[in-house]
Amino acid sequence: MSYQRRTLEELNVLDDFLFHVLASDREVGVPFCQILLSTLLQRSIGQIRIVAQHMIPAFTPEHRGIRMDVEVEEFGELQAGGEESILNIYDLEPHLQRGENLARHNRFYQAKIDSRYMSSGEDDFSRLPNLYVITITNYDPFGRDYMMYTIRNCCQEIPDLEYKDGVQFIYFYTGGCKGGSRELQELLRYLQSSTERNVTNDIIRKIHGFVNQVKILPEVKQEYMTFEHFIAMKQRAAAEEAAKEAAEETARTVRVEVILDFLQELGEIPAALKERLQEEADPEKLREWCRLAGKARSLKEFQEQMEES
Repeated sequence: MSYQRRTLEELNVLDDFLFHVLASDREVGVPFCQILLSTLLQRSIGQIRIVAQHMIPAFTPEHRGIRMDVEVEEFGELQAGGEESILNIYDLEPHLQRGENLARHNRFYQAKIDSRYMSSGEDDFSRLPNLYVITITNYDPFGRDYMMYTIRNCCQEIPDLEYKDGVQFIYFYTGGCKGGSRELQELLRYLQSSTERNVTNDIIRKIHGFVNQVKILPEVKQEYMTFEHFIAMKQRAAAEEAAKEAAEETARTVRVEVILDFLQELGEIPAALKERLQEEADPEKLREWCRLAGKARSLKEFQEQMEES
């Protein structure tokens, strides 16, 4: 995904950096996540703890980009001995990159999250908290124009059979018009475009206050400069890799054409041989075959030497 450079002041809540900063800030993180979750899910949210995921991989194109989603733990009453009881886990992730298989992407992260809440050797799976994997996108992931898509596991043969595995995947589409309240629609619009113009109610006004509060922090400004530097290096590495791949493909194509030119002088090239040459990706093989084709006195001789090489 190409990165459009913007100033910190121009960022929207759905931008990875600002979303992470809001959720991880000591002062606004908890109230921001409580208000956001309660409005998205249309229910009250109790005592919570924020676990902001912040991973910066090496500057190489084969690695996945920054993981900056947010994990929220919601607690119930204290258990005997003062142990905290985690009722619900909310994995919150803005997702603005098209083209990924969101369903399998979220299946993967659901498995990773669940594994952190079961100790080695523990066999009481009833202790596993409910998990809500919440993805907010600026494009319609299912093409039905809904603000909200809630996905649960169910029994195909008996649709009304309750299957209480405690997992829900919820997708919010900022441009959706169906399946939600006006309050939800206004919040989603603000998350995508976090300007004063889209502050239309008290809930959004509170969130906008949090946004303005963190954007002026010196440490946030410094971190954003580091973030931009990382993105620039990542894009440069990706561009260099793409250029390298394009050059290698051009060289491969040229070698195949040279081989075919040599062989055409020896007779009609069998379709199977032509197909094999065109599909070969190993540059060393193609170099050797090019040398053999230039010296071969017949197609049969070339094929025999080709198999021996």
